[in-house]
Amino acid sequence: MKKPKNLDWLIAGAVVLIILFWGVSGYNGLVGQDEAVDNKWANVETQYQRRSDLIPNLVSTVKGYAKHESETLEAVMAARSQATQVKIDPSNCTPQQLAQYQKAQGDVTTALGKLLAITENYPDLKANQNFLELQSQLEGTENRINVARKDFNDAAKEYNVAIRRFPKSILAGMFGFEKKNYFEAEAGAEKAPKVEF
Repeated sequence: MKKPKNLDWLIAGAVVLIILFWGVSGYNGLVGQDEAVDNKWANVETQYQRRSDLIPNLVSTVKGYAKHESETLEAVMAARSQATQVKIDPSNCTPQQLAQYQKAQGDVTTALGKLLAITENYPDLKANQNFLELQSQLEGTENRINVARKDFNDAAKEYNVAIRRFPKSILAGMFGFEKKNYFEAEAGAEKAPKVEF
Protein backbone atom coordinates (compact mmCIF):
# COMPACT_ATOMS: atom_id res chain seq x y z
CA MET A 1 0.00 0.00 0.00
CA LYS A 2 1.39 3.34 -1.07
CA LYS A 3 1.21 6.53 1.13
CA PRO A 4 -0.40 9.53 -0.45
CA LYS A 5 2.07 12.34 -1.23
CA ASN A 6 -0.15 14.89 0.48
CA LEU A 7 0.25 13.08 3.82
CA ASP A 8 3.97 13.86 3.90
CA TRP A 9 3.23 17.51 3.26
CA LEU A 10 0.54 17.55 5.95
CA ILE A 11 2.90 16.01 8.51
CA ALA A 12 5.68 18.43 7.61
CA GLY A 13 3.23 21.34 7.76
CA ALA A 14 1.94 20.20 11.16
CA VAL A 15 5.49 19.95 12.53
CA VAL A 16 6.31 23.44 11.24
CA LEU A 17 3.10 24.81 12.77
CA ILE A 18 3.88 23.18 16.14
CA ILE A 19 7.41 24.61 16.14
CA LEU A 20 6.10 28.01 15.08
CA PHE A 21 3.43 27.95 17.80
CA TRP A 22 6.02 26.93 20.40
CA GLY A 23 8.35 29.73 19.26
CA VAL A 24 5.66 32.40 19.35
CA SER A 25 4.28 31.34 22.73
CA GLY A 26 7.79 30.99 24.19
CA TYR A 27 8.81 34.40 22.90
CA ASN A 28 5.61 36.01 24.22
CA GLY A 29 6.16 34.34 27.58
CA LEU A 30 9.68 35.77 27.81
CA VAL A 31 8.41 39.22 26.83
CA GLY A 32 5.78 38.97 29.57
CA GLN A 33 8.39 38.01 32.16
CA ASP A 34 10.71 40.78 30.99
CA GLU A 35 7.88 43.30 31.39
CA ALA A 36 7.07 41.87 34.83
CA VAL A 37 10.64 42.60 35.94
CA ASP A 38 10.37 46.17 34.60
CA ASN A 39 7.05 46.57 36.41
CA LYS A 40 8.53 45.35 39.69
CA TRP A 41 11.39 47.81 39.21
CA ALA A 42 8.88 50.62 38.74
CA ASN A 43 7.29 49.58 42.04
CA VAL A 44 10.69 49.83 43.76
CA GLU A 45 11.18 53.32 42.34
CA THR A 46 7.66 54.30 43.40
CA GLN A 47 8.38 53.37 47.01
CA TYR A 48 11.69 55.23 46.98
CA GLN A 49 9.89 58.24 45.51
CA ARG A 50 7.28 58.01 48.26
CA ARG A 51 10.05 58.12 50.86
CA SER A 52 11.71 61.01 49.04
CA ASP A 53 8.43 62.94 49.04
CA LEU A 54 7.97 62.42 52.79
CA ILE A 55 11.44 63.62 53.74
CA PRO A 56 10.85 67.40 53.28
CA ASN A 57 7.78 67.16 55.54
CA LEU A 58 9.75 65.31 58.20
CA VAL A 59 12.61 67.78 58.00
CA SER A 60 10.21 70.73 58.27
CA THR A 61 8.56 69.22 61.31
CA VAL A 62 11.89 68.55 63.02
CA LYS A 63 13.27 72.00 62.13
CA GLY A 64 10.73 73.68 64.35
CA TYR A 65 11.97 71.76 67.37
CA ALA A 66 15.60 71.03 66.59
CA LYS A 67 16.95 74.38 65.49
CA HIS A 68 20.49 73.40 66.48
CA GLU A 69 20.53 70.19 64.41
CA SER A 70 20.96 71.88 61.04
CA GLU A 71 23.93 69.69 60.05
CA THR A 72 21.84 66.53 60.34
CA LEU A 73 18.89 68.13 58.55
CA GLU A 74 21.13 69.30 55.72
CA ALA A 75 22.66 65.80 55.44
CA VAL A 76 19.18 64.30 55.06
CA MET A 77 18.24 66.74 52.33
CA ALA A 78 21.58 66.26 50.54
CA ALA A 79 21.19 62.47 50.64
CA ARG A 80 17.64 62.79 49.31
CA SER A 81 18.80 65.06 46.50
CA GLN A 82 21.61 62.69 45.55
CA ALA A 83 19.31 59.66 45.60
CA THR A 84 16.74 61.28 43.34
CA GLN A 85 19.44 61.99 40.73
CA VAL A 86 20.46 58.34 40.32
CA LYS A 87 18.26 56.75 37.66
CA ILE A 88 18.38 53.20 36.32
CA ASP A 89 16.87 51.53 33.29
CA PRO A 90 16.12 47.97 34.52
CA SER A 91 16.28 46.52 31.02
CA ASN A 92 20.02 47.14 30.74
CA CYS A 93 21.35 48.00 34.19
CA THR A 94 24.78 46.80 35.22
CA PRO A 95 25.72 45.52 38.68
CA GLN A 96 27.73 48.74 39.13
CA GLN A 97 24.72 50.94 38.34
CA LEU A 98 22.57 48.93 40.73
CA ALA A 99 25.24 49.22 43.44
CA GLN A 100 25.40 53.01 42.89
CA TYR A 101 21.61 53.21 43.18
CA GLN A 102 21.63 51.10 46.34
CA LYS A 103 24.40 53.22 47.87
CA ALA A 104 22.47 56.44 47.19
CA GLN A 105 19.34 54.97 48.78
CA GLY A 106 21.42 53.57 51.66
CA ASP A 107 22.79 57.05 52.32
CA VAL A 108 19.19 58.29 52.65
CA THR A 109 18.43 55.48 55.10
CA THR A 110 21.51 56.36 57.18
CA ALA A 111 20.67 60.06 57.20
CA LEU A 112 17.08 59.32 58.20
CA GLY A 113 18.33 57.12 61.02
CA LYS A 114 20.40 60.01 62.38
CA LEU A 115 17.44 62.35 62.01
CA LEU A 116 15.12 60.02 63.88
CA ALA A 117 17.74 59.62 66.62
CA ILE A 118 17.48 63.37 67.26
CA THR A 119 14.11 62.74 68.87
CA GLU A 120 15.87 61.57 72.03
CA ASN A 121 17.07 65.15 72.59
CA TYR A 122 13.68 66.72 71.92
CA PRO A 123 10.92 65.17 74.04
CA ASP A 124 8.34 67.64 72.70
CA LEU A 125 9.07 66.43 69.18
CA LYS A 126 8.41 62.81 70.13
CA ALA A 127 4.97 63.80 71.35
CA ASN A 128 4.13 65.93 68.30
CA GLN A 129 1.34 64.27 66.31
CA ASN A 130 2.72 65.44 62.95
CA PHE A 131 6.10 63.93 63.71
CA LEU A 132 4.58 60.67 64.91
CA GLU A 133 2.49 60.41 61.74
CA LEU A 134 5.48 61.12 59.49
CA GLN A 135 7.62 58.67 61.42
CA SER A 136 4.91 56.04 61.00
CA GLN A 137 4.68 56.83 57.27
CA LEU A 138 8.46 56.47 56.90
CA GLU A 139 8.46 53.14 58.74
CA GLY A 140 5.67 51.91 56.50
CA THR A 141 7.53 53.15 53.44
CA GLU A 142 10.72 51.35 54.48
CA ASN A 143 8.70 48.14 54.79
CA ARG A 144 7.15 48.74 51.37
CA ILE A 145 10.61 49.32 49.91
CA ASN A 146 11.78 45.99 51.31
CA VAL A 147 8.73 44.21 49.88
CA ALA A 148 9.15 45.91 46.48
CA ARG A 149 12.84 44.96 46.36
CA LYS A 150 12.00 41.36 47.24
CA ASP A 151 9.28 41.27 44.57
CA PHE A 152 11.76 42.67 42.04
CA ASN A 153 14.33 40.02 42.94
CA ASP A 154 11.67 37.29 42.70
CA ALA A 155 10.57 38.49 39.24
CA ALA A 156 14.20 38.78 38.09
CA LYS A 157 14.89 35.24 39.33
CA GLU A 158 11.85 33.83 37.53
CA TYR A 159 12.89 35.61 34.33
CA ASN A 160 16.56 34.57 34.65
CA VAL A 161 15.58 30.93 35.19
CA ALA A 162 13.27 31.04 32.16
CA ILE A 163 15.95 32.38 29.81
CA ARG A 164 18.50 29.82 31.00
CA ARG A 165 16.31 26.70 30.78
CA PHE A 166 16.31 24.64 27.65
CA PRO A 167 14.60 25.04 25.17
CA LYS A 168 13.68 28.67 25.93
CA SER A 169 17.39 29.43 26.21
CA ILE A 170 17.49 29.04 22.41
CA LEU A 171 14.79 31.70 21.99
CA ALA A 172 16.44 33.94 24.58
CA GLY A 173 19.73 33.76 22.71
CA MET A 174 18.10 34.35 19.34
CA PHE A 175 16.12 37.40 20.47
CA GLY A 176 18.64 38.97 22.86
CA PHE A 177 16.96 38.36 26.22
CA GLU A 178 19.68 38.96 28.82
CA LYS A 179 20.01 38.18 32.50
CA LYS A 180 18.62 40.74 34.97
CA ASN A 181 20.61 41.88 38.00
CA TYR A 182 19.39 41.54 41.58
CA PHE A 183 19.34 43.87 44.53
CA GLU A 184 21.97 42.64 46.95
CA ALA A 185 22.53 43.34 50.61
CA GLU A 186 24.74 46.30 51.33
CA ALA A 187 28.25 45.63 52.60
CA GLY A 188 28.16 44.99 56.34
CA ALA A 189 24.41 44.32 56.38
CA GLU A 190 25.05 40.85 57.79
CA LYS A 191 26.13 42.41 61.10
CA ALA A 192 23.49 43.61 63.52
CA PRO A 193 23.69 47.37 64.15
CA LYS A 194 25.11 48.37 67.51
CA VAL A 195 22.75 50.56 69.50
CA GLU A 196 24.21 52.63 72.31
CA PHE A 197 22.53 55.07 74.66
